Amino acid sequence: FLSGLLVLLVLLTGCAGSLPPATHSGAETAVLTDDSFLSSQSRQRLADANGQSGYYLLDSGQDAFLYRAAMIEAAEHRIDAQYYIWNRDDSGLHLAGRLLLAADRGVKVRLLLDDFNAEGIGELFASLDTHPNIHIRIFNPARNRSGWGRWVSFLMDFQRINRRMHNKTFVVDGAAGIVGGRNIGDEYFGFDESRYFRDRDVLALGPVVEGMADNFQAYWSSPWAYPASDLYTSMPTGAELAETLEGLRQQAIAQPRLPTSAPTGAEQGRSELTNVFSRMTIAQGELVFDPPPEHMDAPSETPKRSALALQRLAQTATREILIESAYLILAREQLQALGANERPQLEVAALTNSLASNDLVTNHAGYARWRPYMLEQGIDIYELKPDAEACQQWLSDDAFCATGEVSLHSKSVVFDRSTLVVGSFNVNLRSIYLNGETVSVSYTHLRAHETVLDL
Repeated sequence: FLSGLLVLLVLLTGCAGSLPPATHSGAETAVLTDDSFLSSQSRQRLADANGQSGYYLLDSGQDAFLYRAAMIEAAEHRIDAQYYIWNRDDSGLHLAGRLLLAADRGVKVRLLLDDFNAEGIGELFASLDTHPNIHIRIFNPARNRSGWGRWVSFLMDFQRINRRMHNKTFVVDGAAGIVGGRNIGDEYFGFDESRYFRDRDVLALGPVVEGMADNFQAYWSSPWAYPASDLYTSMPTGAELAETLEGLRQQAIAQPRLPTSAPTGAEQGRSELTNVFSRMTIAQGELVFDPPPEHMDAPSETPKRSALALQRLAQTATREILIESAYLILAREQLQALGANERPQLEVAALTNSLASNDLVTNHAGYARWRPYMLEQGIDIYELKPDAEACQQWLSDDAFCATGEVSLHSKSVVFDRSTLVVGSFNVNLRSIYLNGETVSVSYTHLRAHETVLDL
């Protein structure tokens, strides 16, 4: 039996080798004009902002879904979306269908997905990729696309596969964008009755959106971003393909399974956005992202750019650091760099999941191992419990129909009550060393020409 298993592994290994880096054509950069509704709104709202950006926090699943849907309807030129997870469920299919309808009216759509969670929806997106106005790429894919072969690909090419694109951005017409910790799926928007992932995004106008666009472009142009058409080569064609796309269109139009009506058409989309733009907070800020790796086999021993930005903000904090992170795993080196014990005047508090609310037991095990040492270092730790009053409040206020379990999925840090960081960065070792991450930093205590990395 053992010899047969070894032979099988050798054969599978031959099928699971690394893919060669992708090559892209020269026409990769988005060319945008400033004549769109969103560009006009940005100029109007930020006319006297002196280079600052406009921000609106999306704390609830309701807002997160509706404003993404509204941005698709308001789009006139281009939509660039980048996600770690895009589920094939009611919300995921609806937004995918609206992207298809936007492409039908001439909007250029570019969608970049990380491969780790793409198995369930990859073939559908490969079908969308056949539309002349839609281009879809998969970041850092396994050679085998499904079944056991896919997992063998992961195991046999672990060094490369272990580096994931965890970034989550949604940019429309180069003028408005959403960045944060929320993936696309029912459990993130409050559609799933069994689980609600409490999360946070920022809807933004202004210069910070340029950073989101730069982040997207860097990953889109990476040799590790592969066209979906190159990965899914046995897709349906002809009448079968047309039927698939038309079914997606009709589902997006009829909205048969959505628990709420989403905006449809430019007028509704613009109306929703005009309302939220009037409530934005104007502040200095920037977008910090980790560039995609040039070499997947390079050592992962150096903190990435987003981690360094957070470290420098932590080192300059004088009074208080408030951390909200789904996964909280800091080892001795990071805790000593934080220096909470060496600065008695500095209060550090963190909210994370308890074992009961954590969706990944392995992550909780890593956190629990270091929990006593974090307490010794003077960090006040709060763990979310399923029966907490806040959980019931979130289900009541933030979700459409979720009534089941609540997990914390947001990633935010507040420094001295004057600097806010919202993004995809979990305060853990994977985000520090391995994943590509994106964080929005807004602040009031730095001069306009300074950046967080200049501190």
